[in-house]
Amino acid sequence: MPSRMLVIPRVKRRIIPPVMPAKTPYGLEVIDSCLNCPVHTERLFCNLTPSVLATLDSISTSSLYPRGAILFVEGQDPRGVFILCSGRVKLTATAADGKSVIVRIAEAGEMVGLPGTISGTPYELTAEALEPIQANFIPRGEFLQFLRKHGEAALKVAEMLSHIYHEMTQEVRYLGLAHTAAEKFARFLLDLPSVAGHDAAGPVRATLTLTHEEIAGMIGTSRETVTRLFASFKKNQLVEVHGSSLIIRNKADLEELVER
Repeated sequence: MPSRMLVIPRVKRRIIPPVMPAKTPYGLEVIDSCLNCPVHTERLFCNLTPSVLATLDSISTSSLYPRGAILFVEGQDPRGVFILCSGRVKLTATAADGKSVIVRIAEAGEMVGLPGTISGTPYELTAEALEPIQANFIPRGEFLQFLRKHGEAALKVAEMLSHIYHEMTQEVRYLGLAHTAAEKFARFLLDLPSVAGHDAAGPVRATLTLTHEEIAGMIGTSRETVTRLFASFKKNQLVEVHGSSLIIRNKADLEELVER
């Protein structure tokens, strides 16, 4: 009797596709809570005690905005404040002839719309996203009540208002005290915050993330003028630029430009 062959059925292999990370709008790493924010201790207003942060979370509404989104416009009644979780926002003032100047650039962790919200007067500037951003919006009534109940948060707001005042006085120096575009540009470079830990005796190192057009908006000149000044300053070995890193090679000569 012929022997029977044992047939082993072929098992169909199931291929499990790899788990792909969920895509988020605009490529942002979404922060779902102030309590879970990985860098909240590094940010002025967000560095609050857990119980106060929990209250802040409960009155905030988080949203994502694309580059160019307008958070509020100059002259609009103050609806509330925006806390920037990520990204940058430019704050501009516009003249009757349509010309605008960038008064300041708000970074992640800062708050925009604060002066008008506190005083109840119309927003004094227009806030526009320079890049995709995540921001927490807090209505004016809830925000003022929050500050009345939490003294530590009110103190943080006072610090932020002081910071805004300092930046506004710098803008006055750029536009009102400088006589030439070169002097305005030199003032701007000298006012850049230096990178932490740099050698005080060596060249000044700073991070510059603004475009030539944005710098022009801050010092009241044209993009072409800023590009020309960068080329001139580099040719004269006053500065070096490597991507977003800027090195001031000759601080003394820059200061001389300002003092003329």
